[in-house]
Amino acid sequence: MYRDKTLIPSEAIRLCMLGTLALRAHTYAELSREVRAFTSRIAGPSLDMMGSSIELLRAEGLVAPATDLPDPADETLELTETGKEELRFLLVSNVRSPVDGVSQLVFALKLRFLHLLSPEDSRDQIERMREISETERARLIDLKRRYGTEPGEFDAWLDLELTQIEDRLDWLKSVG
Repeated sequence: MYRDKTLIPSEAIRLCMLGTLALRAHTYAELSREVRAFTSRIAGPSLDMMGSSIELLRAEGLVAPATDLPDPADETLELTETGKEELRFLLVSNVRSPVDGVSQLVFALKLRFLHLLSPEDSRDQIERMREISETERARLIDLKRRYGTEPGEFDAWLDLELTQIEDRLDWLKSVG
């Protein structure tokens, strides 16, 4: 984790793997494909994002075979109790404004797996997302005040970003 208790890229991948397994058991190959597909659609293809190993999750006792097959590649993996605890730990971590690919991935993963948390933890996460979005809105408003009158397209881009933040805040209020 970063100092502000937000997830680093490898932890975002870990969250994606554990959350995917929390939804249903997958084979090693299915899990790998699903994680790669989801993360690359949100953050784009990135070598930094693909460093996490399913084998590491197994070695740490976070996942275990749901089936006993001779070929490990054919095994269906599921979360262990320790894996469920790690999933909750990652889901309740701080969140940054979804400006870069990793932050956007973490934001999307939290929303995708929010239903796996208790109602109280879920509400807390929505509130954190609202707070982060409000901070981002304040940052953009400050930028607009200071630099919005300069020539070029920066002001128009700030308007676009502010509209997206406002829409996100409205939506988060409706789900929280």
